[in-house]
Amino acid sequence: MQASHLLLEEPIRLASILESSTPDELLDDSQILQLQFAFTTTGDPLSGQDRVDVKLSVAPAPPRDPSQPNPKNAFSSMTKIIGTLGPSSRDVETIEKLLNAGMSVARFDFSWGDSDFHQETLDNLKKAVRNTRKLCAVMFDTVGPELQIINKGEAPINLVVDEFVVLTPDATQQASSTTLPVNYPELASVVKPKDTIFVGQYLFTGSESTSVWLEVMEVQGPNVKCLVKNSATLTGTLFTAHAAGVPVGLPTLSDFDKEVISKWGVKNSIDFISLSYTRHAEDVRQARLHLSKLGDLYQTQIFAKIENIEGLKHFDEILKEADGIILSRGNLGIDLPPEKVFLFQKAALHKCNMAGKPAIVTRVVDSMTDTPRPTRAEATDVANAVLDGADGILLGAETLRGLYPVETITIVQKICAEAEKVFNQAVFFKKTVKAVGEPMAHLESIASSAVRAGTKVRASVIVVFTSSGRAARLIAKYKPSMPVLVVVIPKLTTNHLRWSFTGAFQARQCLAVRGLFPMLADPRHPAVGSETREKEEHRPVNLQYPTMAESSTSTNESILKVALDHGKAAGIIKAHDRIVVCQKVGDSSVVKIIELDAY
Repeated sequence: MQASHLLLEEPIRLASILESSTPDELLDDSQILQLQFAFTTTGDPLSGQDRVDVKLSVAPAPPRDPSQPNPKNAFSSMTKIIGTLGPSSRDVETIEKLLNAGMSVARFDFSWGDSDFHQETLDNLKKAVRNTRKLCAVMFDTVGPELQIINKGEAPINLVVDEFVVLTPDATQQASSTTLPVNYPELASVVKPKDTIFVGQYLFTGSESTSVWLEVMEVQGPNVKCLVKNSATLTGTLFTAHAAGVPVGLPTLSDFDKEVISKWGVKNSIDFISLSYTRHAEDVRQARLHLSKLGDLYQTQIFAKIENIEGLKHFDEILKEADGIILSRGNLGIDLPPEKVFLFQKAALHKCNMAGKPAIVTRVVDSMTDTPRPTRAEATDVANAVLDGADGILLGAETLRGLYPVETITIVQKICAEAEKVFNQAVFFKKTVKAVGEPMAHLESIASSAVRAGTKVRASVIVVFTSSGRAARLIAKYKPSMPVLVVVIPKLTTNHLRWSFTGAFQARQCLAVRGLFPMLADPRHPAVGSETREKEEHRPVNLQYPTMAESSTSTNESILKVALDHGKAAGIIKAHDRIVVCQKVGDSSVVKIIELDAY
């Protein structure tokens, strides 16, 4: 591969490797010290004989007012982290720690647990958001056409290598070491001898003791006789199964999913749907049709989850319909040969990047389910995902039932931040502009110009005003090296029955896009719209996060000032910094550069 194709800033400074990457927000205020490192390098770095002298000075940090929200870690990394909430991460205190560590989207997996369980978890999330004053979006992960095995007895099931086990559609049978009841009556008609089936609670690779790899030996009427390929102990009440490369004739959006969305989803104004086992573009269209009938959920974004060969074959058409893509490397990593998985990731991320749609990568630090540190390969995997252009990292079992949920998000965030430092934005920008071609659409041209201007003047941030979020996503498409403050201006809409403001969904949905940091303008602001008590009753505030502007002035300049004040409080803007602002003035779109001391 030619060096010009590497999305890596070269050369990497030796000092950047030796510098500490531990953020001081991990320490108590009493422990925080101001550290200053001075590096002196002698010798020939290429010979491996170089010497680095380090001088360290320590001084106490100024005390922070405990009554004020801690701005640290607000912009710690551009890459977003999606955490799955569950038994290990559902109390208010733990969720607060997850938010402070860098989680921006909370995922709810209804493959297990009832609505009451998840509602209690979401209520705790709302409390944590209010306490930390950190914005967090909500993602509902559908069950879809998932093969499931119910263990009614809840006793551990021991499967021994080279013994046989029968998969049966007879739900009346008890799960045991010889029989596993599966929820798909047609399984025997779609599998054949030598096919591979994986069964486990969550991680099923066949390499750990909690999942099993089965080889189909014989089809016996409605039953499937399998040979156990590795010894394992299955624990819990629910196991998932995956038949590698085998099409499953179950609907992508199940009746159960529809019921949960119609009740739990509507009640909680979910921001994203992770559409499991998306196989065709029609799957996305059907899901969107269902959402369009559920009030405010017409604004909910659909992220297509690509996790089997069918979805891979129809990737391009799915990408056109979906709002984003989740690369589910767990299941897809079983369908694909191991040597092809990285090719899929790089190709899929490139397509998503060029289309300007967020792409989320899963299954990166599986080992942290049980250990406090990732393996070296996993740490490198996270960094490579960032360098490939991923918008976010999705954590599943690591935060859902893992022993170290907070540590997992902290470490992943730190790896992402380090990778972003060497991401070659200049090369990426040129590739993206070339892929878009000419003539550019009006808004695309404005967005790319804003990013280019920010790079040329070395701006601290880009501030963009938007109502739909489209302008912000187009700016993010070019992966600017500086944060993008997204000021979402609410719009007054009506369905002929009531008036309501849009904006809350659009603000939270920015939290799945790399580099975007949203703020919701107050609809009472005279610059946003007229202030009436009737309209105020319908403000679509879900998680009760702080709105951006509470001032009484009536110009966009006052809103911009509040945004800049937020940036200063977060530590990303300082005196004499340059700021790029992208906004609409009348019928014209404007990109302007301002000096901070003017505000």
